[in-house]
Amino acid sequence: MIAFSDSSRRGFLQTSALATGALFAGGLAAGLPMAAGASLRATQPAPGKKLRILILGGTGFIGPWMAEFAVARGHHVTLFNRGQREKYLGTTDGTKTLYGNRDPNLYSQTKVVEGKEVDDDTSPKGLSELAGKKWDAVIDNSGFVPRIVKASAELLAPNVGQYLFISTLSVYADNSKPGLDESDTLSTIDDPTNEEVGKNYGALKALCEQAAETAMPGRVTNIRPGYIVGPRDATDRLTYWPVRASRGGEVLVPGNPADAVQFIDVRDLADFTIRCVENKILGTFNATGPERKLPVSEFLAACLAASKATGNKGDATFTHIPYDWLAANDRPPGALPILLPGEGDYAGFHGRSVAKAVAAGMKYRSAEETCKAILTWWPEALKLREKVAKEVEADRKAKGLPTPPQPPADRLRAGIPAEKEAELLAKWNAEQTQKKAG
Repeated sequence: MIAFSDSSRRGFLQTSALATGALFAGGLAAGLPMAAGASLRATQPAPGKKLRILILGGTGFIGPWMAEFAVARGHHVTLFNRGQREKYLGTTDGTKTLYGNRDPNLYSQTKVVEGKEVDDDTSPKGLSELAGKKWDAVIDNSGFVPRIVKASAELLAPNVGQYLFISTLSVYADNSKPGLDESDTLSTIDDPTNEEVGKNYGALKALCEQAAETAMPGRVTNIRPGYIVGPRDATDRLTYWPVRASRGGEVLVPGNPADAVQFIDVRDLADFTIRCVENKILGTFNATGPERKLPVSEFLAACLAASKATGNKGDATFTHIPYDWLAANDRPPGALPILLPGEGDYAGFHGRSVAKAVAAGMKYRSAEETCKAILTWWPEALKLREKVAKEVEADRKAKGLPTPPQPPADRLRAGIPAEKEAELLAKWNAEQTQKKAG
């Protein structure tokens, strides 16, 4: 069994917590225009009634995909957000936007309401723009604090039929056992009023689920995604692997080729979410994948196949290095994204049961299809990141605010720098050569 220090474990869990729910992952570099090759699975109009759907958020990573899928199915979609990102990215075609703040005590950040310039102190406060309006369903993909979820769920309860909350697999207290389902023990927090999301992400998400159910008993759907990946993911977590494979050469991979890996393509999550609304599917569902075990070796083969299919280098080779060796060289679990040990504390992290979601209609794209879409989108992402970085810098300068140093736009935001990867590979290979010679 691989053993890691408490500090390493806490660091990984905090990082993975932010990753698994795509927390703050939309960023300003997610990008709203449909990425080339990144089609929705189904765009036929939904059968029966066209629904009125409210999305709390809708301008980050998962929100625009859900909005696009719903619009393509013929539904009427309203977005509710602070108005912070539209000036850089716009909003999904065919949607309406209401402005405000998830925190009832704060104002929206938009300077434009219904096409008119407004002062900060007259911009919409809290949830006021939602009061008295009716929707068939609300999709809450931006709720991280129980107090705030409680406020929206209670306000909307009289006028909304279904509350669909995007939660996270990080709600579970223990990840050491594979195959566990939605009935597994949840994380808790000593002080439920503590709103430090970075430290208490999983426990707070569990309390958010409970807050929604308390406000709307019997009308709540809780979807618990794992790593949400695909085109427009600004975190570059899974993106790191197909992009790294496309650059060729020797690739450092942690762990064993037989270790499992789970993730959900954002488009498959959007598909499942809207269909849960269309069919008013209630209850709690683990939303990761695929349906069967996906070994790391098969995932890497998909990265390589996608690289070749999109005209990139096809000469990448993969060198697997044990986690304990990497930890001893300052690269604990989580230092290379997505992948985790198949034993010890993490044995079940990539082994959650998804049988309930599959029975409810969850469908999966292949890993190769996801990687192809990422590589097709990647050049667009780099251009958009550069454009947004310049616009943000100009905006901050105009307001007299300092601009924090930014990494190069073409640098992956996750993974290991090329120079460090080469250093570790050289050290590992030298040690293996010495062992064979001795």
